[in-house]
Amino acid sequence: MDDILETYVKTANEEDFTVDLTLQVKGSLVTGTLTSAHDYLNATSHLLENGGEASQKISEQFEKAAESTKEQKHDHYSFIHLKDAKVFISDTPTPEEGGVYWRGTLEQVDGYFLGKIEVEE
Repeated sequence: MDDILETYVKTANEEDFTVDLTLQVKGSLVTGTLTSAHDYLNATSHLLENGGEASQKISEQFEKAAESTKEQKHDHYSFIHLKDAKVFISDTPTPEEGGVYWRGTLEQVDGYFLGKIEVEE
């Protein structure tokens, strides 16, 4: 695992820090803005809150998990979170318009660079 990338993730989770990144993951590129686990979990909770009963229960669990991350500090982090993310497997991103929240394991990142791939929409 890359120590510098892990430092970015640690800082995003423990401070108010974001940076645009493009990750190489198993032959694809994932581009977006680094964000905290709290932001990711909170956004996921909001996406699920207007669904049925099961969806609302899951939403509540994500909200509780998001709140618990506020005070947590770790020596090592396993996951990286991006917002406004796009995945490139070829020359067309997924999604083609807008972006999504993305979560991946740090150990699966093969490489990265600072900056985000911009596509004219």
